[in-house]
Amino acid sequence: MSVSHAFPRFAMPEGLGDALTAALGDQLIQIRECVGEYALHVRRDAIVEVVTILRDQLAYQQLMEIAGVDYPDRAERFEVVYCLLSLTRNHRIRVHVATDEATPVPSVTGVWPVAGWLEREVYDMYGVLFDGNPDLRRILTDYGFKGHPQRKDFPLTGYVELRYSERDKRVVYEPVKLAQDFRSFDFMSPWEGADYILPGDEKASATQPGAPTPAPAQTAPEPVKGEAPPATPKTTESPAQTGEGKADPKGDGAK
Repeated sequence: MSVSHAFPRFAMPEGLGDALTAALGDQLIQIRECVGEYALHVRRDAIVEVVTILRDQLAYQQLMEIAGVDYPDRAERFEVVYCLLSLTRNHRIRVHVATDEATPVPSVTGVWPVAGWLEREVYDMYGVLFDGNPDLRRILTDYGFKGHPQRKDFPLTGYVELRYSERDKRVVYEPVKLAQDFRSFDFMSPWEGADYILPGDEKASATQPGAPTPAPAQTAPEPVKGEAPPATPKTTESPAQTGEGKADPKGDGAK
């Protein structure tokens, strides 16, 4: 039985790769095709000129998203990815630029004003700076937040936590107090006991005996043997012998 996969119905515009290469010239570092889309790696300082050409000459009218990617092992560890949509071509492309923590990327808010919000999100999550953004400040995290949560080296628990203090009558920030042991996993079977004392079990004795052995199951009782009825049935001669009516001192039934 064959399994068919449904993909969005779009067609790669004929000759698009050659047109992109010719239009961008030496601003283009690399072009590659992936899942029906072109990924364009361009020079960082030319990003404004590149997206302007893509919008005005190649009909990629809309900026749909700006995403960040973190590659900690690279010298320029961050990539900023611009996702563009052509309504007339029914086609999408991605534009990639690389940068580091200190080098800003030129803002494209002059081409698409909506980029102001999207650049703020990348700045908040990754710490990428955008030169020319009129309001580059955090947009998802709280005031006073430390670090950038989407970086690969950011701890999952964060550095601080906030809560409402009844004593201070305000929201306070406190360092995260979580033992590092809770972040260390040895991937052992849950049915096997650990060779070390787990956090929280320090007071338990390692030689403490386990639960008592269950009591053995009881055997079924012997069956009750039936007896034959007496040959002469027992009868009651007077009401007094049954305990009914008035007492009969003589036991002869006389009143």
